[in-house]
Parts: sequence; C-alpha cells; structure tokens
Amino acid sequence: MKYDTIIVGAGSAGSVLASRLTEDSNRSVLLLEAGPDYPDFEDLPDHVKYGNDVWNAAYGPNASVWGYEATATPDRPPFPLPRGKLTGGSSSINGQVFFRGIPDDYDEWAAQGNDEWSFLNVLQNFRKSENDLTFGPDDFHGGDGPIPVRRYAKEDLMEVPTGFWDACLAAGFPEALDQNHPEATGVGPRPLNNVDGIRMSTSLTYLSMARHRLNLTVRADVLAHRILFEENRAVGIEAESGGEVFQVFGDEVILSGGAINSPQLLMLSGIGPKQHLEQFGIALVKDVPGVGQNLRDHPACFMLFETNLDGPPEGAPAIQVGMRYTTPGSPHKNDMQMSPILMTSEHRPTTIDIPEGETYTGFSVALQKARTAGQITLVSADPRQHPNLNYRYLTDPWDRERMRGAIRLCIQLTEGPELSDLLAGRVTPTDADLASDDALDAWMLENVGTQHHSSGTCKMGPECDPAAVVDQYLRVHGIDGLRVIDASVMPDVVRANTNATTIMIAEKAAEWLSGKPE
Repeated sequence: MKYDTIIVGAGSAGSVLASRLTEDSNRSVLLLEAGPDYPDFEDLPDHVKYGNDVWNAAYGPNASVWGYEATATPDRPPFPLPRGKLTGGSSSINGQVFFRGIPDDYDEWAAQGNDEWSFLNVLQNFRKSENDLTFGPDDFHGGDGPIPVRRYAKEDLMEVPTGFWDACLAAGFPEALDQNHPEATGVGPRPLNNVDGIRMSTSLTYLSMARHRLNLTVRADVLAHRILFEENRAVGIEAESGGEVFQVFGDEVILSGGAINSPQLLMLSGIGPKQHLEQFGIALVKDVPGVGQNLRDHPACFMLFETNLDGPPEGAPAIQVGMRYTTPGSPHKNDMQMSPILMTSEHRPTTIDIPEGETYTGFSVALQKARTAGQITLVSADPRQHPNLNYRYLTDPWDRERMRGAIRLCIQLTEGPELSDLLAGRVTPTDADLASDDALDAWMLENVGTQHHSSGTCKMGPECDPAAVVDQYLRVHGIDGLRVIDASVMPDVVRANTNATTIMIAEKAAEWLSGKPE
C-alpha cells in the first residue's frame, strides 16, 4: 500500500500532525513509532500516566526512553539524556510545563528569513493547541484546544514554592500570574498540562482524538533505518519491525523524530555534511552541512538543600512556580529561568543521592539564551547505534558569567527570611565552591546538565543560509517530498520549555499540509 503521508515519530509533533492531517478523510497517514504504543488509558504504565514523579519517568528502571548518553563538557563522563521512546514521545515523560517562548524568540526567527514564524503569525497556532483552564479563551489563550493547561493558585502552593515566590517579590522582581502572556517577566505559577496528576501528553490528547479514523495507521516498535529516494525525491521509508526489514512508500515523508533522531535519520539516508557521511560509507544524496549542527539546549545547574520540613506527600507536584528574568547587562530579555523543585523532578541530576530519613529540596537555574551550541554526529551507519551528542555547555565566557550571577542570586534568595526557616542548609554548591569566580566556574562545569530542551539540529532558514537544513515551510532544501517538523527546526531554542512550541510548530505545518498556500 502507498500512503499519502508517512510520519516518522509519534511524539510531540508527530502525534499532532497525525491527528490534524487525518481530519481530511481522503488523506491516508502512516504514523511510525520506534517505541511502544498504549492505545487505552487503562494500559498506560504509571510512570507515563501520572505526571508528578517525573524523575522516575525519565530515569527510573522502567523509563520509556532511548537511553542516550551525552557529553556536557570535556573531561567529564557522559550523562544520561532521557528522550521519550513511545507514542507521545517526550511529552509522555516530561515535566508538563506548557510554557511558551517570548515574542522576541519568534520575531528573531522571522528576521532570519522565516517571516511566516513571527510571533503574530504563530499566536493563533498556540491558541489552537490549548484549552486554558485558568484564563479561558481570549486574545492570548485558547479555550477549545486538545491540551488542557492550568496553574496552581498561590494558596495551593507548598511551603518552599510559596517562600520562593515571596523572596522574589521581596528582592524586587515583578509578579507574573500568567507566564504565557507576551509581556510576562518575573515570578509566578508555571502553566502545566497536568490535570489531577495526569500527564496530558500529545498521545493522550491529540492522538486519542484520531485513533478511530480509518485513514490513520499507527505502527509502534518500528525503527526507521533510512529514507528511500528516487533521484532527489523522497518516496518512502525503510524500517525494521520484529526483526524484519521492510519498505513503505508515500507521496510525502515527514520526519518528526525530534532534535536527535531527525538529524540522525537524515544523515543515515545520505543527507548531511559530505565529509562526515563519507567516513561511514554512506552514499551522498545531498550535501547539507547544517544537519546535526546548531544543537541548542538550556544549560542547567542544580542546587541541593536540606529542609526543616516533613517529606512532601506522595504524588506532590515536582514543580509549581518559577521565575524568568533578564540577567544584568544582557541584551536578551528573559534569558534566565529559576525554579524550586522536588527531588521527584527530572531536573534532579542522576548523580544526586538522597539519604533515607532526611528531606531535601532543590533549585534549578537554567540559561535560556546560551551563546554556545553543540553538535550531533554519527558513530556508525547502523541505525541502532546512538549518535554522539556533544552539548559544549558553558564554553562561552559570557554564558559562564550569567550562570554565576544566577546561582549567587538564587542563594541570596534562599538566605532571606522567606526561605531561611524552611531550609536547614545548603548541600551543594559548598561555600568553597562559591569562594571565587574560578571555583564557581569549576563547580558549574562539573555539574552543568540539560534542561531537556534539545533543538536546532535541522535549522530552518533560506537556502542562502549555509547552516539551514529546511526552508520556512519545513521542506528539506534540495529534496522534494521531504519535510522535518519537530523541535530540530528551531533556529534557536526558545526562552521557555520547548513542548508548547514544538506542538505549535506541528499545528502550523499541518495548515500548509492541509492546503493553506505556501
């Protein structure tokens, strides 16, 4: 059988695309997913269904992840990088912060030759994706989209988030009750796509809306090996299922594997940097130097504190509030995030062991507009071999300067009266780590990790941009019938958690694929 559209990856973007495209009963869609599928809510594993224990969803023994390891900085062992391997992708294991970038992010994309992606042009797609249970439908929020979004009222917060909120206000930062408002800055409740403890993934929302449609075929546990071509046109996918390799064909192929899988599959298929592909004997289809480059993320540092509190109740939310602000001297608005988190958060590094009988809390500080970028490269022509992921965190001096300032600011907040009675002591960084800029830099480089927001590795841009992989309509330059639609197309990572933006990208692309003029 030949399909109208083949989508590789049923994650945050792929599930959206499958749902929207099959609204047209005349379009046949094949959705391929490398991990398992759970069509029925009752069959969802607890770590996928319940969204408050995110650490186990990302790092636990039954975590539904790819098992990637990545390099943060030189001279450090690799760290585990959890990315979802199941329908819903990382939206099925993530922290459920449904947080948009700021208007500047999208206007910067537009200024780089992608005028369709200005903030005013994407706002309708953000609104279309969400059902805002706090503010309801208005100029900035949706009221009937698939993703429910809610916020904790201040009176419903736990002690440390309340103290952090008050400490930020006492330090002169503004209050932001709606952090998805385009002018928001300061401290306030995080918008969450978690309702009554349930993680509202794109599988549970978008894909569930479409499963009954006869024109949608979902195939799980299928690993894509390579894209099939006739001359310069993509015509299908070679994939493996149950130990058997087979080929499927379609009029259009869409890669929605995310910032790691999509560039890897392009390179395995002969689209990427010519010299790099030659190292592995991969026949060149198109020399596209930007594939796998421009690996963006939010470098994050985690600070651990012992508390004077009883342990949080079972099922307590890992995150409730946060602050976004502009670092002193930065030309980039809202280039820093800071949040108090429980030990059940995915932002607790795997190197942090929690002794029995004590209670701890953490604070995560993450740079939102890093200068540095990493890269993804192949280690083999075997699709089963994970690529090399090198993030190069904090290799730029200004990135280190801003992170130092944020860590010291967070510690000042913890020492004020709003938090000091709740915290028994700081475990890390130690006073010795804070004694000088050099000492703090050494601690940061040893401890910096991911905020789980990888993006940028198939950058969108005009053909005159040598780093661009796709045009602004997300078509791979020089190849017909092939698009990339996921977080990898972002020219730079947005100044926020990336899931809401990835869903917006798929919503916007679905409009073009459904017939809106390009």
